[in-house]
Amino acid sequence: MSTTLPGKEICPLKRLVRVFAVSLITLAGLGLVLAAYMVGLSNKNAAERDFISYWSAGQLIVHHQNPYDGPAVRALELAAGREPSVPTLIMRNPPVAFFLVVPLGFAAPKASLILWLLFLLAALLLASFLIWRLHGKPDSLIHLLGFAFAPVLACLMAGQFGILLMLGVLLFLTLYRDWPLLAGAGLLLCALKPHFFVPFGVALILWSFGNKRGHRVAAGFCAALAASCAFAVFVDPHAFAQYSQFAKGGAALNDVVPTLGAQLRLLIDPRAVWIQFFPEALACFWAAWYFFTRRARWDWADHGMVLLLVGAICTPYGFFTDEALLLPAVLAGLYRQLDSSRAVSHPRIWPLLVFAAAALAELMMNVPIVSTGYLWTTPAWLGWYLYATGRLSRQPLPIAA
Repeated sequence: MSTTLPGKEICPLKRLVRVFAVSLITLAGLGLVLAAYMVGLSNKNAAERDFISYWSAGQLIVHHQNPYDGPAVRALELAAGREPSVPTLIMRNPPVAFFLVVPLGFAAPKASLILWLLFLLAALLLASFLIWRLHGKPDSLIHLLGFAFAPVLACLMAGQFGILLMLGVLLFLTLYRDWPLLAGAGLLLCALKPHFFVPFGVALILWSFGNKRGHRVAAGFCAALAASCAFAVFVDPHAFAQYSQFAKGGAALNDVVPTLGAQLRLLIDPRAVWIQFFPEALACFWAAWYFFTRRARWDWADHGMVLLLVGAICTPYGFFTDEALLLPAVLAGLYRQLDSSRAVSHPRIWPLLVFAAAALAELMMNVPIVSTGYLWTTPAWLGWYLYATGRLSRQPLPIAA
């Protein structure tokens, strides 16, 4: 729904020029900031970020070694300038991520970090464009607020995958109606950290059974996944065996992480690993019920957001940086408030301002991402979406056209 007054519509050409100009200004500003930031970068700066695990994996793959080998990774990270007292960071993503990290193996840590940051910024710009397009190309700059979203900033600072997870979701939401094969291929990015998308995946599978588009989405995803796996085996014939051996060690599950499942495990029995997966198992059953009770009016742009938010709360393993994938849901709530006829005069955006400011304050105060101080964030984003879409009131707000 447009809030533009009759007779005041903006010419499509002028709107296009305006968007192009804003994009150029944004790119120029980001370029200046990034250039100033990169001047002070060194190999040691790269070694202090989570990014170093991707660089180390790329180096080992290029030199035909095991990217999940702890001693080999540690030797590389120490050589790059990582402090000996700081724990080694081993890439915990499955071999489907090899197509992203292999290019990092051909350059020094500093050069690789610069290229990686440029890549993440390009992905963020594309994601912002897709959000703008998904909401009907409104005459506003709301889609650029992602550059100030605390999890996105944390993701950029650490050099993590969260922005790519978000891009995978947005490619699906944008393309599944007209280009289902490409939409399915875009979901490959979600396979980088599949534990965040299990409830979403349950609903996607159920939706695919009775939907022709769903069949094509599944085919696109399977084709992209097969290509990614083939590439992983090509560059490292033992990739999946090495990852299986690494995963059996349970390194990731030994970390204390700010997730509901991990905290339940600590409270009940730290040795009972299954407890950490219990919330996600419940979320899967709930996702099946949620889909079946709404299948006649299913809308991925709305119901899919709820599934993503619940999946982020119930994931057995995750960090604040991964919450970048929730930006589409956060902004969808904001669009709904600003575009709904019930909220034109008095949009209720104060909860988002409070949550966003609090999360940004924690980030600026350098609160460690493993801190339980971030436990509140995923429930807050879900609460905001439910509040903004009217689900917490008697009459939900209509979806803006």
